[in-house]
Amino acid sequence: MKSRIRPVGIYAALLYRMALMMFIFTLCRTGFYLFNHKMFPGLTGAEFLSILRGGLMFDISALVYINVLFILAQIIPFEVRYNRIYQDISRYLFFIINGLAIAINCADFVYYRFVLKRATAEVFRTFQNESGLLRLLFRFQIDYWPVVLFGLALIFLMIFLYNRIKTRSPLPHTRIRAFVLNLFAVPVIIIFFIVAARGGYRHSTRPVSISNAAKYVKNPRDAAIVLNTPFSLIRTFDKKSLIRYSFFDDKKLNELYNPHYKPGKKGEFNPCNVVVIILESFSREYIGALNRDLDGGSYSGYSPFLDSLIGQSLTFTVSLANGKKSIDAMPSIFASIPSLETPYVISHYANNTINGLPRLLKDKGYYSAFFHGAPNGSMGFDSFARMAGFDDYFGLDQYKDKNDFDGMWGVWDEPFLDFFCKTIDAFTQPFFASVFTVSSHHPFRVPEKYKNKFPKGPAPILEVIGYTDYALQKFFAASQERPWFSNTLFVITADHTNETVRKEFQNDFGSYCIPIIFYKPGSCLNGIKNKIAQQIDIMPTVLAYLNYDGEYIAFGNNLFDDSAESFAFNTNGSTYHLYMKDHMIEMIDNKVVALYNFINDRMLQNNLKNSNDSLRTMMENKLRAVIQSYNNRLIDNNMIP
Repeated sequence: MKSRIRPVGIYAALLYRMALMMFIFTLCRTGFYLFNHKMFPGLTGAEFLSILRGGLMFDISALVYINVLFILAQIIPFEVRYNRIYQDISRYLFFIINGLAIAINCADFVYYRFVLKRATAEVFRTFQNESGLLRLLFRFQIDYWPVVLFGLALIFLMIFLYNRIKTRSPLPHTRIRAFVLNLFAVPVIIIFFIVAARGGYRHSTRPVSISNAAKYVKNPRDAAIVLNTPFSLIRTFDKKSLIRYSFFDDKKLNELYNPHYKPGKKGEFNPCNVVVIILESFSREYIGALNRDLDGGSYSGYSPFLDSLIGQSLTFTVSLANGKKSIDAMPSIFASIPSLETPYVISHYANNTINGLPRLLKDKGYYSAFFHGAPNGSMGFDSFARMAGFDDYFGLDQYKDKNDFDGMWGVWDEPFLDFFCKTIDAFTQPFFASVFTVSSHHPFRVPEKYKNKFPKGPAPILEVIGYTDYALQKFFAASQERPWFSNTLFVITADHTNETVRKEFQNDFGSYCIPIIFYKPGSCLNGIKNKIAQQIDIMPTVLAYLNYDGEYIAFGNNLFDDSAESFAFNTNGSTYHLYMKDHMIEMIDNKVVALYNFINDRMLQNNLKNSNDSLRTMMENKLRAVIQSYNNRLIDNNMIP
């Protein structure tokens, strides 16, 4: 007996078919886990349900992208969309596009076993020169026939359920009304499409990326289950893949640059608390104590409290950011992973297995928490915090008094730092805690009660720098009364620079200069050390201070190790910079284009590329070694010992 096909309105049919694909993608996710369950040991039923729930956002995003033509074909407000031939063409378009998506998802059931992450657009580079690709695909279908059968079953299920309904045209006497309603429906659907594709509507939330999957798992290893492969391919399609380099053999490479730390046991572990304070957009330029050479020694800056704290802290003659964005700072500070050319968290390699600082300290009994006053999910910080090993995340959702919300980015710095301090009081020592401020962000406003309290200066941000500095002062005043204060190492830095005012900072050296400050009450950490420091140095330096004896991968340097030459590096697009021995080289396409002495030539006007061959060659080899080690380790997912 032939089953009855139900006629429904065109929008109901569209919703049904999108829901159908959501169901199919959920089955794909379940299949991905079942075929690879041995690679996800210890995953509980509750955790798997959380994964299924989290995966819906990635499925919606992928499906609106891959079905954009089908969706547009169904929402155009013209009678032709009810034509039988038109609907037949739409149906086969749906089958082809979504059938391919199912096949790609299922192929990753096996490919995952070799790369330990969902396939990204890098896979096209991997196989583009493979002469026996068709033979490999045929062999794949034979060797992994259960996966092939599973995929075919899902495709047949999709076709069967798709055909259970058909679209009906409106009745003749309602067509004018239907046309008018359809005109209004089109922009609504387009808005929904944009929100669904980017994974949210908040201005502070970046479009969802593969790194956001970590938000829904306890173990970052399980993030691959949350994702779907079409989404992973789409989100990395326009991201540059890293190139595998072989500038040096392994022996020479390790002599020049080796991010594999093997500290060994050199005494008892020092279980002091660690608090990392990341100040939004706090350029080094704004801090008087770090610029005593400006204006003949009379430059005062805009952060009087930080100036006083620096007098009791250890800082460095040169301190640099490894990137230009907030999303660059998180992996740099907490996992010693810089962003070279492409921000790490939105790159092909964002779900690599990494050893973050909080995860390493967990092995020593530390509890860890990350605080950011913006709406949860902002910038994907909560996802990377989970990836790095933080136990808990405190954002706007956890902050009770929403009256302290600044109306744009998050909770004002003063009340949120107070919340940070009070929440820490409940932590069992030793703990690792970090807070990321938000107020010194465009549109650069201060609370009404502090209008005209802080110097405005020649740039709008400078007034807010004064406000955040004041909030820091109140935080430290309150912290001094806490029992955990004296046993805490404070690290104060910035995510990146902002608007430059002084001409000394308007170049590829000065525009990366940020503060990096280590403060331990009553300790010998004080003075300005003649070293080059960078954000990725924070993790190995903190671990060295704690006398951590385990192995780990860190692309930065231990700033307490005076036996090694200090250096820093970063990129501006495809231009690489290396800062070393008071000089900076610029390299484009593996060719040195400039060499400057940034101490004597603050404006970087005198190119020394052709006047100091030995220094240029030494720095060029160092930078090539950095690039080779970084690229190859990320490509190979070789980020832990």
